[in-house]
This record gives sequence, structure tokens and C-alpha cells, in this order.
Amino acid sequence: MEHVTLVGIDLGKHTFHLHGQDRQGKAVFRKKVSRKQLVEFFAKLQACTVVMEACAGAHHMARKLAGFGHQVKLISPQFVRPFVKGNKNDFVDAEAICEAASRPSMRFVSPKTESQQSLSALHRVRESLIRDRTKTINQIHGFLLEFGISLPVGLAVIKRLPAVLAESPLPPRMVDLLERLHAHFKHLGEQIGEIDQEMGRQLAEDDLGQRLLSIPGVGPVTASVLAAEMGDGKQYACSRDFAASLGLVPRQYSTGGRANLLGISKRGDKNIRRLLVQCARSYMLRLERLSGRLADWVRSMLARRHSNVVACALANKLARTAWALATHHTTFKLDVSLAQV
Repeated sequence: MEHVTLVGIDLGKHTFHLHGQDRQGKAVFRKKVSRKQLVEFFAKLQACTVVMEACAGAHHMARKLAGFGHQVKLISPQFVRPFVKGNKNDFVDAEAICEAASRPSMRFVSPKTESQQSLSALHRVRESLIRDRTKTINQIHGFLLEFGISLPVGLAVIKRLPAVLAESPLPPRMVDLLERLHAHFKHLGEQIGEIDQEMGRQLAEDDLGQRLLSIPGVGPVTASVLAAEMGDGKQYACSRDFAASLGLVPRQYSTGGRANLLGISKRGDKNIRRLLVQCARSYMLRLERLSGRLADWVRSMLARRHSNVVACALANKLARTAWALATHHTTFKLDVSLAQV
């Protein structure tokens, strides 16, 4: 084992498949181990490079193995797939991970800290609760419409649902059902409010999150998501690489020396991309009251391009700004006071 320099791990729930290589890329060993055996194996193995796919459990395992002195790298699964040779199995996947990691131009994913994972989980729970609340609202509207009652859209109408039920001649069983849905709606709203408060407390303790709040149009939710997912930003060579990872750059289909640029690629994390576009639209709504280089640039873009195109372009610029603040440890200098969303 003293010649092992690179180990690829195909992660599983209970079992893990290992493929070890020496400096020349020759296979040294193949192992199938349990989770306990995996930790014991790397605790005794000499320091080497360990590579895994960035999937469930990868960040925890990366922190665990890094504690033993190993250099741990994570690769996006989409970059490993082309290196799978022949039929697919777990050992072939582990070998493909080693092959992909050996490429000098390969891009890696930075392992997350425990706080970053906790904050990311908090956002996922919040999104799930918001989807459940929206589903509950739609059910209430649908059931009322079946009895000829059409309500305006919005949360305010649902909040005064008891008054609507008192004025409407509905069957008692349907009233009970709608009251139960209304109680569920209130419970979801309380849960979302508690998560927002917890998110605000975590953001107040995060230096990067506070600096991201200085970006025009960026509010607590977007700043919190960026702080959790981007980290220090050093896994990206430049700001354009970060914007490209979010799918905010044009998709390219060029051949024969002729460049053909299409719409945005929509790759990467669609949640961050959606939030940045919303931040851009919020900034554009307040454009008449704003001044400075950024506002002048947006006005010049709106004079010749559609507002949807400008929103994506501004979201691209906001993403690049966020990367610059994270990597250079600076704060965005505002020309005027801006409202945050």
C-alpha cells in the first residue's frame, strides 16, 4: 500500500467500493468495505489523494478523511460518466473516478463545512414548506370554486378565510375540511417564520453573508444561499466561471469557426439562479430612484434589449460581484441607499 497515490471511492449507503492507483496510474488494489471498515482503512493508509463523486454523504466523508491527512477532492457526477468503460458496476465507477481526477483540466467541488451543510438543509426545508403552503392554498381555492366561490389570489384572502366561510352557504362537512386546511396553512406559515428568524440569526454571525447583503437587490435569503453554496469561491478560477456554473452565461453551439450563442445555459443550481434573477428584477423595479454606474448600465441595456434579457444579464453581473466579494474579502460600495429584498 506504500505505492498508492490516488484512491477513488464509489459511495454507497452501507458499502463502498475502492480503486487504488500508483503514480503511473496502474491499479494497485480493489476493495469492497463497509462504512466502519472504510474509516479504519484510511486511518491506517499513508497520506494520498482521495476522490469521490459530489453526492449524498460526500461532504461528511470528505471532512472525515481529511482529518486523517488525506487530500480529498470531489467531482461532479456528470464529469465522471464519460470515463466509465464498458458495462457499469461499482468497481468500474470507482476506476472512472480515478481516471477523471487524473485529468489536469478537471473541475472539482469544494467540500462543505458543517455550518454550510446545516444552512443548506435549512433552505431546503424552507422551500419544501413554501411548496406545501402553496399546495394548500391551491386546494382551498379549488374546493371553493367547486361551490361557486371565487377568491382573489394572495395570502391575505386565505388569512381571512373564516369570515368567508361564515358568509357562504357551504355544507358543514366542507366547512370542516376547509377549516382544517386553513389551520394547516397557518401552521406552515408559523414554521416558515421560525426558519426565517433562524436564518437571520445565522446570517448575522456570518461575515460573508453580511458582505453579500451589500450587493444591490440582494436580500437575506439570497445572501444566505450564496454563503452556503459558494463558500470562499476559490473553487472557481474567475467570476465568469461562477456565473457559468449557475447557468447565467449564453449556451454555445459553435462549429466551423462560426460562433453561435444561444440563450442562457440554465445549468447548475436553479434555485440560486432563480433568486439572482429575482434580485435583478427587484433592482430594475427601483431603477427610476437609483443612480450610479450600475443603474446607468441597466438603463442603457433596457433601451435596446428586452427586460427579460436585461434581468438575466444583471443576474450574471450580481453573481460575478458575489464571487468577487467572497474571494477578495471586500464589500460592495453603494452609490445610493438601496432597498433590499
